[in-house]
Amino acid sequence: METEKLQLAAPDIAGERQEVLLRLFPEAAAEGGSIDFDRLRLTLGSAVAVGKERFGLTWPGKANCFKAIQAPSIGTLLPCKNKSLDFDRAGNLIIEGDNLEVLKLLQKAYLGKVKMIYLDPPYNTGNDFIYPDDYSESLQTYLEYTGQIDSEGRRFGTNTDTGGRFHSKWLSMMYPRLYLARNLLTEAGAIFVSCDDCEVHNLRALMNEVYGEENFIAQFVWKARKFSDTRAVTNVSTDHEYIIAYSKSDEFALRGSERDESKFANPDLDPCGPWMSRSILGLATKDQRPNLHYDIVEPTTGRTFAPNPATGWRYSREKMAQLVEDGRIIFPRKEDGRPREKKYRKEMQSERIAFRSIIDDVHTADGTQEVRALFGADVFSFPKPSKLIKTLIQQVLENGEIVLDFFAGSGSTAHAVLDFNSETGGTCKYILVQLPEITNREDYPTIADICEERVRRVAAQQAAEQTAKLDLSGTADQDRGFRVFKLAESNFKTWQASASKDAKALETQLELHVEHIRTGRTADDLLFEILLKSGFPLTTQVEKLDLAGTPVYSVAEGVLMISLERALTTEVVRAMAAKKPERVVCLDEGFANNDQLKANAVQIFKTQGVISFKTV
Repeated sequence: METEKLQLAAPDIAGERQEVLLRLFPEAAAEGGSIDFDRLRLTLGSAVAVGKERFGLTWPGKANCFKAIQAPSIGTLLPCKNKSLDFDRAGNLIIEGDNLEVLKLLQKAYLGKVKMIYLDPPYNTGNDFIYPDDYSESLQTYLEYTGQIDSEGRRFGTNTDTGGRFHSKWLSMMYPRLYLARNLLTEAGAIFVSCDDCEVHNLRALMNEVYGEENFIAQFVWKARKFSDTRAVTNVSTDHEYIIAYSKSDEFALRGSERDESKFANPDLDPCGPWMSRSILGLATKDQRPNLHYDIVEPTTGRTFAPNPATGWRYSREKMAQLVEDGRIIFPRKEDGRPREKKYRKEMQSERIAFRSIIDDVHTADGTQEVRALFGADVFSFPKPSKLIKTLIQQVLENGEIVLDFFAGSGSTAHAVLDFNSETGGTCKYILVQLPEITNREDYPTIADICEERVRRVAAQQAAEQTAKLDLSGTADQDRGFRVFKLAESNFKTWQASASKDAKALETQLELHVEHIRTGRTADDLLFEILLKSGFPLTTQVEKLDLAGTPVYSVAEGVLMISLERALTTEVVRAMAAKKPERVVCLDEGFANNDQLKANAVQIFKTQGVISFKTV
């Protein structure tokens, strides 16, 4: 075993996919590990699309999206305990930062761990806030925006419909984020994206490309407006929005709605038990299904009922005759009525029925009202009602699973998860990501501040309600806390390979790396960066141990040991090795000017079965 350097950059997504491709098609390997597309074409044969004309979605700037996806992030997420709620025990996350950067940083630790994603991105109405589509220095741009570098602060801007790339800018903003988000979903996971008429057609095409047309679940229609809009110039009140849903694979299915038991009764004391009446109309014309077009005769009266020419009957002539004989066809009292079928409750194979594609029991006004009730003021415009998101959560999440929202806004998704857990006694978790967009308010300077305060107030409200009911219900204490993290430059200064190679520039780089940990960073800052980039979630339990008089962090019950000691000793190394962890990470500085100690550490860890020993 040898020491390795801990990889500080986010995973190389393009490189990882290239490795997968070469494992599948080793014959396509070219010199230097690159891909020979001519050989790959020969291997795949007729499966390769040829020619310039092909079906697909394209727009100016699409090529830059792939550059954005492939550019690794060298940022980090700094813990903010003073903004968090019950940091040490909380299993939920609120992250302040540019969601493109944050998604890259989450790739390793949260790969395949998120069951559901809900997004309410900018609707592209011409005045909506839009992230920049110049990805060359996205972390730098974010830092400038938040005032960490540029004291003036900068708004990323709006995407006005007078611009020549109105739709293109929105697509360029959405594509890399949707692409990276897909990696975080479990195989049985799904994503739900809210939108309106402006971009719904483009969003569908985009999702088809990223998630696969075969994984389309539904285009839900949400009746967002409760009352008609009399201001519309067209004199048409647009009352609806959409929620576009896609799954990661065919392992996913919605749970369905509970069956309405009130529809079942037994007024005629049928020995088969409660029943409901249902239509026996079919779905085909006589030309399409001639065998489903015939007359039904009522045995006791001889009345004849002809089929509807457009639909025919649901069953064949033989099956219908048997149903009539068994008394399962209900004939109408009036001559213009139609026969119906008795459907017994005991015959229902599932306790649930299909979830309807129209959602009309909650509206935008409900979201505005719930935020107003929490804050006593209108602090956020048009928040999505938490009940809308909870309706989707009820269809997807099982106990302990994670929902991600990286356009978090006022925190409606966290509110929905907390309500869901409170009602079911569940332990589902949320991860929210919100850019700290300036609000020009003194009480809540950024939208991220509004989000955090909303979740804090919902948690306090639920805790108070639980306390009042505790003697009666005995409800277990819910995890209502959250950990706040902020996007920032890595704690560790990285070598700038693109910097000038002249003597002065090299001298500056070397001076910077005499002390390669950024000034002002705490042990917690370093700890969470190492955790995240070692593939451990930000809510992983960490125990601080005292080994040989030195603090050492034990991660996930000893799987990983982390030492942030600036002057390591053989005693500390032996004490860590004695715990028999799988992996160990230490600071480079801990071995400064002591190559012998580093060589000994390699051997000590090896003899104790440590699989990986890395320094940073």
